[in-house]
Amino acid sequence: MAAVGNPTSADQPIGVFDSGVGGLSILNALREELPHEHFVYFADTAHAPYGERGDAFVGERSATVARYLLAQHRIKALVVACNTATAAAIHQLRAEHPALPMVGVEPALKPAVAQSRTGHIAVLATRVTVESRKFEALHASLAGQASFGVVPCDGLAGAIERSDQPRIAALCEQYLAAAGQFGDQPGQFDTLVLGCTHYPFITDVMRRFTGDAVRFIDTGAPVAQQTRRLLAQAGPLGQLRAQGDGDVHDAQQRRPRIPRRRSLAMAGPTRRHGPPSRRRQRRNGLIPRMRRGLLVAWLLATFCVAGHAACDTGLAEAHACQAAPQARPRPRARRVRAMAGLAGPLHRGAAAASPIH
Repeated sequence: MAAVGNPTSADQPIGVFDSGVGGLSILNALREELPHEHFVYFADTAHAPYGERGDAFVGERSATVARYLLAQHRIKALVVACNTATAAAIHQLRAEHPALPMVGVEPALKPAVAQSRTGHIAVLATRVTVESRKFEALHASLAGQASFGVVPCDGLAGAIERSDQPRIAALCEQYLAAAGQFGDQPGQFDTLVLGCTHYPFITDVMRRFTGDAVRFIDTGAPVAQQTRRLLAQAGPLGQLRAQGDGDVHDAQQRRPRIPRRRSLAMAGPTRRHGPPSRRRQRRNGLIPRMRRGLLVAWLLATFCVAGHAACDTGLAEAHACQAAPQARPRPRARRVRAMAGLAGPLHRGAAAASPIH
């Protein structure tokens, strides 16, 4: 299976996956860093969020998604855009696909240490992430360099996935209060590490409880830069494509299609732009265009004949009405009753016909 993912062409896409919409924050950074690449984004929403699952389950799902992207899309690199999946499964994925360039995400503790002025850093992440051996090793490697307030945020990624705004606000207030006091004064947390790829989507909500002096640190840009470095070493970077008019066009200017909320079968690749297919060439050839032109001409002629016939009939009826004597109008009450009698069946008929549309 590893041979399938062996990078052999610059046109092969880069696979990006997460349990849901959180990985789109990583995908945005990737598209800014690598604007000429194709991407396939996989959202495993049928099993989201990973942060509330066990390591064995997350490892099995991650392996299944990686095999699917290799077999169906022949990806040349894989970005595991989920902190939980990185902590629980990336070592397994690298062992299973040693020839595939692979990048994971982890809470950005090292950049936070470099940027913090007070030396106090809050970390929000899923429980699986903060209890993983990978995070514990990273945390231990920075002992003495800063003071960390680590808070497992049960339910927050799920609320973001459902776009449950009241729940998001309540959980943010709860978990940020549990971390401690935020600010730029000594002893206060002046840096907040977003340890889940879902969290960058709710920074405006978090800002209500932290204030404007706090820095938010996520992993989008570092992951995108590491992906570029790995691809440059392997060779298959996407290039600008020269078109027949002599201009140079970007092959990836459109936004990627975001997968709908379905299960494994709904990976949503970015559309590729290239020469028209044989089917499109046949559809746009000279003979098909002539046939369509003849059809349009025939329809116009038919409508013209029908219009002349209708005009002749209308003139004849108008002459007949002028020759006939004026009929005495019926009483107003009788006309109203007749109209009321017709209104019911017509209304019911229209209502019955509406489902056909």
